[in-house]
Amino acid sequence: MTRVIMNGCNGHMGRVISDLCAQDDDVEIVAGVDIDTQTPYGYPVFAKIADCNVEADAIIDFSHVSCIDGLLTYSVERSVPVIVCTTGLSEEQNAAVRAASEKVAVLKSANMSLGINTLIELLKPAARALAPAGFDVEIVEKHHNRKLDAPSGTAIALADSVNEAMDGAYEYKLDRSSERKKRDKKEIGIQAVRGGNIVGEHEVFFCGTDEVITFKHTAYSRAIFGKGAIEAAKFLAGKPAGFYDMGDVIRG
Repeated sequence: MTRVIMNGCNGHMGRVISDLCAQDDDVEIVAGVDIDTQTPYGYPVFAKIADCNVEADAIIDFSHVSCIDGLLTYSVERSVPVIVCTTGLSEEQNAAVRAASEKVAVLKSANMSLGINTLIELLKPAARALAPAGFDVEIVEKHHNRKLDAPSGTAIALADSVNEAMDGAYEYKLDRSSERKKRDKKEIGIQAVRGGNIVGEHEVFFCGTDEVITFKHTAYSRAIFGKGAIEAAKFLAGKPAGFYDMGDVIRG
């Protein structure tokens, strides 16, 4: 049984994860942290993580950037591994996450979905087989009309996977409207669609002569990110200090 502290337990993802854990016999939320200390789940909730005195095997963090410093301090001082899911961290905060990983196990990924991270792994051998044969690589991502950043961090992670497999030989093309020129063979085109309430859709195209291979992932709800975070907590519990990502969870 993996014992988890849910940081940001009364936010949307905190509630999703609490519901998922209630149905999982291998994990239990033993405490929550939130400025709203009310809870229908039965576990104690603390207004600040520094006040939490409940022993746990891992922390799942879906909180706010303002909470990151306190979270990392608690994780290091208590030697509790932490899964950092909060987005929008500054360069300084990302550096602090890396620094904390020298003292405690820390997991952080651009996307917590098990499916997306499996796709990231699958793209590497595909790129090594197809790119040298002249296949062009294009990525299209779709999200809801409230999403602020474009392209998505996940789209960049997919492009990075291909580029890593090809020893960094590619550049990313985010806009072709500003110039009239033939597509460069060493570019990955990344296009963003924003509309409606699309949770998330990513397609990676390997386009060759007379054939196209498409890898596609569709998210139908944000629960997939919660499920990934739970699996990450199970994986990270008991791990030595280091910086981990969801690829490590996929590979086991």
